[in-house]
Amino acid sequence: MYEMNQRNSRHSNGYNPFREMEQLERNIFRAPYTRYDTADMEGEFPTDVIDEGDCFLLESDLPGVQKADIRLSLHGDTLTIQAERHCSHEDSEHTGKLVRRERTYGSFVRQFSLKEIDTDHIRASYENGVLTLVLPKKQPDLPKTRTLTIE
Repeated sequence: MYEMNQRNSRHSNGYNPFREMEQLERNIFRAPYTRYDTADMEGEFPTDVIDEGDCFLLESDLPGVQKADIRLSLHGDTLTIQAERHCSHEDSEHTGKLVRRERTYGSFVRQFSLKEIDTDHIRASYENGVLTLVLPKKQPDLPKTRTLTIE
C-alpha cells in the first residue's frame, strides 16, 4: 500500500517545480513568533500507515474536522480521503479583529493505492480528531488441487 499523490484544492493539481524554493523562502523570511521545528502543514494532514501483519492500520490526524465533513471513496484500487475544515471566524463579527491566523482551513485530499487490500472488508472510525481505517490484506491465491481423469 502506498500513497498515490497528495494535493490540496487550494493549490494547482499539477507538479510545481518551485514548491521547494517557495518553502525555503517561507522558512527564511517567516513571520516572527513562528516555530521553526514544524513542517509546513498547509493543505496536508499527517497520516501513519502501520503494517499489522494481516492488515494495514491507517491513522490520519484531522483535528477540527467534523465527521460529516470527511468523505471516503473507493474507485477501483484507489482510496480517496477528502476532508474539509471550516473557518470558525468566517462571520463578520471578527472582521478587522483577527491579529494572527495559524490554523489552516479548506479542503484536503489524499489518495492511496489499495492493490494489496481486501476492499470489501475495510472498516473506518473517527474519534477525537483521528480517522482510523483498518485495511485487511488480500489473502494469497492458493493453488487449487483437483483430480484429472485419464481418457
